Amino acid sequence: MRFLATVILVALAYALAFGLWVSLLPATPDVAPQADGIVVLTGGGPRLDTAVALFEKGTGQRLLISGAGKATTREILKNVTHGGARFECCADIGYAAEDTHGNADEAAAWVHSHEYRSVIVVTSRYHMPRAMREFASVMPDVTLLPYPVDQGGIDLSGWWRHPRTVLLLHREFDKYLASVAVTTLGLK
Repeated sequence: MRFLATVILVALAYALAFGLWVSLLPATPDVAPQADGIVVLTGGGPRLDTAVALFEKGTGQRLLISGAGKATTREILKNVTHGGARFECCADIGYAAEDTHGNADEAAAWVHSHEYRSVIVVTSRYHMPRAMREFASVMPDVTLLPYPVDQGGIDLSGWWRHPRTVLLLHREFDKYLASVAVTTLGLK
């Protein structure tokens, strides 16, 4: 009986924490922040399009596209995102990152090589808490400004009505919990 009560309490705590986490996912700001640089984590067209649009408007001195596939060239990215003159001169492409922690490491090296003090981080809304956690763990001396983007096909306003969205959010929440544990304990 005690075991069953413990299982129920753990499940309830998880469900409450998950619900709170989803309710606190950040929204896209109405006004774009200003920063020294912009880092976008690959993983979807809206992320890249938003980051390049911000960059082309003059937000940030340079842009880092972190976690690009090995076959992805500057020309392909420029065409896909409709990058302009600033993209040609001042967009950097990082190929080393294979996960969010890798994005953070890649971004940290880039940020420190340019001696930036502030960076806009562009990624999906549901991914932003984990990305910010990972970035803050490797760049505690840098001001990180989140710029979350709604990913196409993911309805966060009615997420509980869409089983695929519920699964996506649960996977991301589990990864976030793991990231909290790893960064808190300093395991990476």
